Amino acid sequence: MTSQLVEAWVYLSASPLLWLLATLLAYQCGVWCYQRAGSHPLVNPVAIAALLLITALLLSGTPYSRYFDGAQFVHFLLGPATVALAVPLYQNVSRIRRMLFPLSIALLIGASVGVASGVLLARWLDLSPAAVTSLAPRSVTTPIAMALSESLGGIPPLTATFVIFTGVFGSIMAKPLLAALRIDDPAIQGFALGLSSHGVGTARAFQLSETAGAFAGLAMGLSGMVTAVLMPLLAWVLHIAH
Repeated sequence: MTSQLVEAWVYLSASPLLWLLATLLAYQCGVWCYQRAGSHPLVNPVAIAALLLITALLLSGTPYSRYFDGAQFVHFLLGPATVALAVPLYQNVSRIRRMLFPLSIALLIGASVGVASGVLLARWLDLSPAAVTSLAPRSVTTPIAMALSESLGGIPPLTATFVIFTGVFGSIMAKPLLAALRIDDPAIQGFALGLSSHGVGTARAFQLSETAGAFAGLAMGLSGMVTAVLMPLLAWVLHIAH
């Protein structure tokens, strides 16, 4: 019986579909825990799914490259999902036009603070120059952050870790922080989430309302573009490029 289980595991572990199924099941488990906890922000579905998958990979000794062979289909869907954000944006285009000036100011300040705070935090912790550069773009979506990190001499996998942590932390803190600041406008809530917590924050914004999700998607996209321009400049000013 044991040998049959081992043979079955060897067969399944070689199939990309195993890790695609594991990814979907892990996220569904995270959603179930989130719902059972009454949608408590500390019970974040993404964080739970990530912990479950990391544990499964470590216990099974599966390299990340093999896992990604199966999970890359989910990664591919990020593209269509991002494009689909245009639908709620179109539905709110008139309000976006009215708020264009304050949103632009918030975007420039938020993107600059996101990069500068990461650099100053890394320097305060006396991290290496590569780690400083890796931490700087943590507030933008993973593909852009990793590309910026690599181009300036950072460590892309480390950057991805910082990005995920920032997104999860931001989505957890969003609701209580917004409530404490008495910010109840869904547009402002969403823009703040997308600006500070990229894709994970955008997903959290859609849980608040469709309007919040639309503005979060707008902030996420624009933040990536602005940070791509600002980070090389700030890298030169703060002498983090090497």
